[in-house]
Amino acid sequence: MSSLDSPDLTDFLETLQQLVREPSVVGTEDSFFRVLRRELEEVDVTVERHLGILVARGRNPESIVLSAHIDRHGLLCTGPNEFQYAAFIAANRADLTGDSVSEQMMASIADRFTGQRVQAHLPYMGTYLGQGSISSGYLCPKRRNLIFEINGLEFLQPGTPVSFLDRLRVTKTHLSAQLDNGLSVALIIHLFRNGFAGTALFTAQEEAGRSWRFALAWLQRERIVTRRLLVLDTSPYPTPEAAEAQDLVLRKKDATAEFDADFTVEIQDHCRKLKIPYSYKDTWIEAQNATRPKPLSLGRTELGRLVAATAGEINGTTLQIPTTGYHTANETASLASIRSAIRLLGSYIF
Repeated sequence: MSSLDSPDLTDFLETLQQLVREPSVVGTEDSFFRVLRRELEEVDVTVERHLGILVARGRNPESIVLSAHIDRHGLLCTGPNEFQYAAFIAANRADLTGDSVSEQMMASIADRFTGQRVQAHLPYMGTYLGQGSISSGYLCPKRRNLIFEINGLEFLQPGTPVSFLDRLRVTKTHLSAQLDNGLSVALIIHLFRNGFAGTALFTAQEEAGRSWRFALAWLQRERIVTRRLLVLDTSPYPTPEAAEAQDLVLRKKDATAEFDADFTVEIQDHCRKLKIPYSYKDTWIEAQNATRPKPLSLGRTELGRLVAATAGEINGTTLQIPTTGYHTANETASLASIRSAIRLLGSYIF
């Protein structure tokens, strides 16, 4: 029996523990790319770095393409003791259209980070500069961004990234950290170590709505057209009960485009064959909206943007792990969901 059929999570958790400690603030992911490259070069895969993307290819690269973004939410110093939410700084506004989950959550999370410990790093090298704690946060309506003040980092210069001080916490049933999206990166590394032979794309700036551009540029460079792109991510739920109603989350569509129906059903059938509880997030959102005065967004995903930009020539589906505490350092997922993801993805190794 393969270790992917009945997964022991020890090695996976060690990898994830290391990844969540490494800074990867939106727009300043270079140091994380180097850490990721070192991890992958220990496995028998070909690794290439391009602008905004790192590509790893196994022995059978055309069999399936996985994708996961590497960036995580954090802050960027924009003035004397002034810090803005990195994903929403003015340079990224052209790629944000108001219907992403992050944008719709902006006003509600302004005070969520008060007291959160943070650490500053040099933008390219990732060298540690110091620690502090967020003393206040508010939504500035004119700049349409979250503005923060931090005790202990008043000396920083504009352009310095600040990440949430993060450590992996594991119980008998769950794990917590800033999981979006180091969790998916760790899953793909784990798959490569266990014989995965396909291709994996690791993209930057997904939280700023830009990662699809980097993925598209590489796919066009390689003249790759596929309807079997599988994008891995986390999926937020409002309560532990809602998250634990399924191990894995599928999608038929997002706010931008419909996903490949055949590939989506193929993933669904694998879930059924392995007796893995699953649900469709778009169906869940539509059911919630039937009784909500203000509808929830279906979200704008990396895959949906790729589908729309290529008129469906590049398509696929998504596989997500349900979590609570979305976009915080306490995002929580069940170990059962992670085992189910490893079992399901393991079916694509050979």
